Amino acid sequence: MAGTLSPWPQIRQGAKEHPVPTLQYLLSARGHAVTVDGSFGTRTDAAVRDFQRQKQLAVDGIVGPATWSALIIEVRRDDEGDAVRGVQEEFRFRDLSGDPSKALPVDGIFGPKTDSAVRGFQSAIHADVPAMSVDGIVGPMTWQALVSGMLSF
Repeated sequence: MAGTLSPWPQIRQGAKEHPVPTLQYLLSARGHAVTVDGSFGTRTDAAVRDFQRQKQLAVDGIVGPATWSALIIEVRRDDEGDAVRGVQEEFRFRDLSGDPSKALPVDGIFGPKTDSAVRGFQSAIHADVPAMSVDGIVGPMTWQALVSGMLSF
């Protein structure tokens, strides 16, 4: 039987670490002034609520499936910006080398290293979830697999 993606996480004010930096990069990419610090504080909460209001979602400050789905931005090779930084942050989170110089840089440039990381991740997920395309495009399924923490240890 084919596997399924892990569900979108639910995070709210007070959350720390993964996937808060990714949330903050995505909010920034959507034009909200937040500091990417890995801490879901009052400014991040205000940005989430503002985003939810703009998208006519339930304004509760909880980032769950509906908010994540509205927030993600499809990115691919040659794209640049904070949404790309969010993808790169996910690979930083998964880096177990203990050597920051070997980790994927969080530079906002979707170049060959990011493309390779995305395709490798998609390929690993595809082994259990055949619906996952291995195309180097970070769309809804890839975002969900990343943000939900799949293949992290």
